[in-house]
Amino acid sequence: MGKQKKPLAKAKSTVTKKSETELGRGQIKDNFLAALVTSKLYKMQVVKAKKGKGSYQRKAKNLRGESYLMAA
Repeated sequence: MGKQKKPLAKAKSTVTKKSETELGRGQIKDNFLAALVTSKLYKMQVVKAKKGKGSYQRKAKNLRGESYLMAA
């Protein structure tokens, strides 16, 4: 009449490769390094300075592409 313990079911672990997740390319078949270099991970980023050199923002009226003589 004692209580019998049920065996614990082992949890299924889903293993994902880091390369699939980080590169966003799915499964790489041929050349891992070529896929790594051409991925978004190595894309150049242009960061606009908020303070200091190169951070000056002109007003919107001065951003037009017209020359001075045509605008006058």
